[in-house]
Amino acid sequence: MEVERVQAIASSLPSPGAIPAEYIRPEQERPSLTTYCGPVLEVPAVDLGDVDLEGLVRKVADASREWGMFQVVNHGIPAEVIAELQRVGREFFELPAEEKEKYARPPGSRSLEGYGTQLQKDLDGKKSWVDHLFHKIWPPSSVDYRFWPANPPAYRVANKEYANHMRRVADKLFRCLSLGLGLEEDALKNAVGGEDLQYNLKINFYPPCPCPDLTLGVLPHTDLSALTVLVPNEIPGLQVLKDGKWIDVEYVPNALIIHIGDQVEILSNGEYRSVLHRTTVNKEKARMSWPVFLEPPMEWVVGPLPQLLANQEGKDHASGEPPKYKTEKFKDYMYCKLNKLPQ
Repeated sequence: MEVERVQAIASSLPSPGAIPAEYIRPEQERPSLTTYCGPVLEVPAVDLGDVDLEGLVRKVADASREWGMFQVVNHGIPAEVIAELQRVGREFFELPAEEKEKYARPPGSRSLEGYGTQLQKDLDGKKSWVDHLFHKIWPPSSVDYRFWPANPPAYRVANKEYANHMRRVADKLFRCLSLGLGLEEDALKNAVGGEDLQYNLKINFYPPCPCPDLTLGVLPHTDLSALTVLVPNEIPGLQVLKDGKWIDVEYVPNALIIHIGDQVEILSNGEYRSVLHRTTVNKEKARMSWPVFLEPPMEWVVGPLPQLLANQEGKDHASGEPPKYKTEKFKDYMYCKLNKLPQ
């Protein structure tokens, strides 16, 4: 059965054109009615190049507890590397439909890799205004080049270069988050797979939408990853839920947006918060984003770290509590999450 892509729907709508009913959200979810418009609240920005490690750790930990999201500048990834990543991704989505379909996610595949439209099951049958390309970029043993476009020709080189830089950023983030919990600096990274940690790149493409106030690019959700490291383009659209309000995330050139994911919330026993976020769309321009989801291997078991829990012999962590989350294989957590089943 032929899959209906949002990009094709957007290009075929009569101007001004109404969007199909399955993309229209209920009033209580529409961005025009639910976006916060009060005094400015800004997602914390952190200088990842700060030589004051203690101060850096405190800023990262505070943002992860209070927001579940922060932006990092001076992260060490050259601007030209990010620009090339964006260029080749944009050019892929400018290709004819039949060229993009060569990389389509196979029907019935348990993997999320490939060109696609819908990832999560929607219990109401609603759809999101977004297409995507999803594939692993690290470690090399996990990479399946069937889903890496050969066109544009520079696509693979650009993604390999970005992956090499991304690993250093990820290591520093995990180090800061571990130290912020009073743990050894390698505790969190080791708890999500160590050197077997999976780096999954997703390119989100949100076509221009004639009725942006009626739909969403991605519905409210938390990421099932440990961390998500996201590159946006200059078109705003990412929103985060803070104190019950949907707040626009300001675009900061060359910054990376960091999301705390479910696995770090579980490992920290709730001290760090997996952030609820969503995306809006634009009437005139295509919005794009390049998140990398840092995830454990499928068979990896994740649960609250014992050294953070109460009644542990020799434990000196002041806020130790009983476990708030169950321990399970990542693949089982992922299956329940994507199929809207209770954990």
